Parts: sequence; structure tokens; C-alpha cells
Amino acid sequence: MNLPNYFLADLPAEAEITPTMITEACHALKRNREQYLLTRSTRNLVARIAELAKEWVAPAYPFRKLAVELGPATTGFSAATIAKGLDSFFEELTAAKLESLIVQDLGHAVRFDDFVSTSTEESAGVAAIAIGPELIAHFAAGNVPNPALMSIVLGILTRSAQFVKCSRGTSLLPRLFAHSLHEADRQLASCLEIAEWKGRTNAGGEKRSTELSRSLIQESDCVTATGSDESLAAIRQQVPIGKRFIGYGYRLSFAFAGSGVLTGVNAKKVVARAVDDIVAWNQLGCLSPHVIYVEHGGTVSAEQFAAFLAEEMAAREQFEPRGELPAEIAAAISSRRSIYELRAAYCEKEPDAPKTLLWRSENSTAWTVVYESDPRFQTSCLHRFIYVKGVSDLKEALQAADSVRDKVSTVGIAVTEDKAQQVASALARWGALRVCPLGKMQSPPVTWRHDGRPALGDLVRWTDWETS
Repeated sequence: MNLPNYFLADLPAEAEITPTMITEACHALKRNREQYLLTRSTRNLVARIAELAKEWVAPAYPFRKLAVELGPATTGFSAATIAKGLDSFFEELTAAKLESLIVQDLGHAVRFDDFVSTSTEESAGVAAIAIGPELIAHFAAGNVPNPALMSIVLGILTRSAQFVKCSRGTSLLPRLFAHSLHEADRQLASCLEIAEWKGRTNAGGEKRSTELSRSLIQESDCVTATGSDESLAAIRQQVPIGKRFIGYGYRLSFAFAGSGVLTGVNAKKVVARAVDDIVAWNQLGCLSPHVIYVEHGGTVSAEQFAAFLAEEMAAREQFEPRGELPAEIAAAISSRRSIYELRAAYCEKEPDAPKTLLWRSENSTAWTVVYESDPRFQTSCLHRFIYVKGVSDLKEALQAADSVRDKVSTVGIAVTEDKAQQVASALARWGALRVCPLGKMQSPPVTWRHDGRPALGDLVRWTDWETS
């Protein structure tokens, strides 16, 4: 891939990034923000993002083609998985939806442009303006690309200069997005930097990655981080008190299918939607289900649901394959499978034992379905490895998942229309941060409140003007 060297991530693999380079890049970003970004209206920025997003959903768009062609070798996702994931993300970035996000989080469509008032504020004699950070440092996770892409979009809306730090080997899609922005609007792209590095020990014994991160954090006035709780803790320690830190740590999700929708042909539709959530980004995002709880009492039993799920997983592998895995991950999946093979064999001999059934892809680790009558929540090893567990009702499912209650992000549901609000309310009171239809778990709307917090609201500071 011969892309111009517009960003630090474009440098050859052997090139060494230094703290001085980070500092100088941050200074350039701030200067460019003052010159090219602060003068732009919200309407202009929204239109630019929406126009670029429309390009990305076109199959012939050069940068999308590069992502689909080069992505499998660098990300491990198949071309079909990447294409579907890109469509899901960029189709959300319309002008109307971006404006809805601003209004939702800030109360007014032009809150970034000037002092404005809602009707309530006007009656109180108050106007307010929202100001974005001068420079945001994004520490991106490498499992799925969408969070990094969304961070860039949010930074553009807040009129912030941005430096996106990717883990080694994970910058391809953010880098291609940055290049597409450069082609569409060079001035806007000059306020964005993409880089990647990994930990290396220097002569003094201190990790080079820590030096680089420290230089980046020092120049930033807002730091965002997505990744494991351990990674977030390490970054947080480097952020001085008084400097804004926004962390999105480890989360997991599950699904619930009510008995009322598990009838005849409709059950197969529910199964297909469940598979949509399992194969999206190979189940690696925090919005992907680990477990599907299936309510007893439907025409299709929980065991039959698992069997249908296995059939659909096998069919989906034919046109939306998982892709290759590192040997150690494939070995872990094989090891996990062997546990359930033994349990399933034992259950055949001991009918009174808790029931276990296993379906799996032949001669590969491409997909695995495990049915267990034991409803206790089980963390999946991901990469299209899903648990199905039968429960008497939603209450039993929530009791079974109580051990991970404080880590749950999304619950995908498939229930009858008359029960949807009741189920959603119960999940909200229990602690779920997002409830959505099954099949949409990995496709949140642009207005999604990540981890229950306002995406734009977390980034800005407010100035109130008491006009009376």
C-alpha cells in the first residue's frame, strides 16, 4: 500500500517515533486547529462528515476498497466482515442523525457556534455555549475499529485537534479514514494525527511507550482511552489531576429471546438476527453477545433454538467467513470445545446430569454453539463461540447474569411487542446500559450513550451567560 506520508502511522515499520516528534506533532495540530477548524460552523462540519460517510458505503470508493482488500491480512477479519461492519458504521453518519446527536447531548443544534438558549434557558435568562478541548489524545483499542472512528467524528464535531494512538499493527482502518478525510478536506485533516507504537525497553530500563504516551498526554487537555481495565488504569496514572480523562473499559453483553417469538418461521428469523450479532466483528466488541438466554415455553425449545443457531452459523460461514486466527487463539477455542465435548458425552450416559450439547464447525474453529441447561452466565472465548441457555423467564436470566451485572453494556432482546417495554424497563432497573433489538447489538445508533454517558457531553466544557 503506497499512501503518502501524511501521518506518523504512514512511516515505515522500522522508523522510530520519539517523544520530540510527538510534541512537535501536537504543536502543529493546535496551530492548525486555530487556523482551520475553529472558524468552521457546526453545519459545515456535519455536512463534511456526512458527505465522507456516504463515500465510504460505496463499494467502489478507493479507501473502502483498500480497507476490504488489505484488512484481512492486518486485522484478521474477513473481507465480508469488514465490508458489513463499515456499512453498519458509516450508514449512521447522516447529517440528520449527527444533528440529532448534538441536540440530544447539548440541547441545541448550534451550541458549539455561539451562546444560544433552549426555551427553558431563555425563560430563565440564561444562554450557554459548549467548548471542545484544544487537543484530544485518543488511546484506541485494537479489537474493533468503530470506537476509534467514532472518536475521530466526535472530535471533529467539538472542533478539537486530535491525536489517535493505535496499538502496534491496528492502525489500518483509522489511517485509511484519515487519508480519506485528507483527500476530501486537507485543512480538516491537518488537525488530525494517527500513530501507532508498542512497548519497547530503552537503555535506561523505562519503556519507550510510556515516554511517548507521557509526551502526548502532556500536550493534551483531554485524554480518552478504550480497552481493558488494566490498560485504562495504566493510562489514567499518567494523566495529571485536573486534566480530563474519559475511559471506556471492559464490558460484555448478552441476549434474551422470549417464548412468544419462538414459533414456526419466526423462530428462524430470530435465529438469523442472533447470528448477525455473533458474526459482527467476530463477536469481539463489547456489544457482542456471550450468552443467549432462551425462554422456555415457545413452540421452539431452547435446545432447538441452539440447533437452528448452529445451522445458521454454518450457512453464514459460507458467505461471511470468520477469517484466520493466530495459533494460540485457535488452540484456546479447541481447548474450550474439548471441555464441552466431555460434558456432552457424560450427559448421554447420565440423563440426570445438567444437559450439555455441542455443535461446531468441522475441521476448523470457525464457529461453536454450546447449549447448557445450567443458566449461569458463562464468558465466551469469542471469535464466534456462543452459549445458549434455557431459562424459565427474564427474572431467572438476570439472576444467572448477576455476577457480571456491573460489566454489562448491551442486552439484545427478541420479545413480543406487548412485552417489549416491560422487558426493557426490567433490564434498565437491573443495570443494563443499552437495550436493543436482537440483530442490532453491534450496530448502535450514532446517538448511543456509550456506557450510559453522553458522547459529546463528556468531552465539552460549558460557559453559561446570565443575560438577565
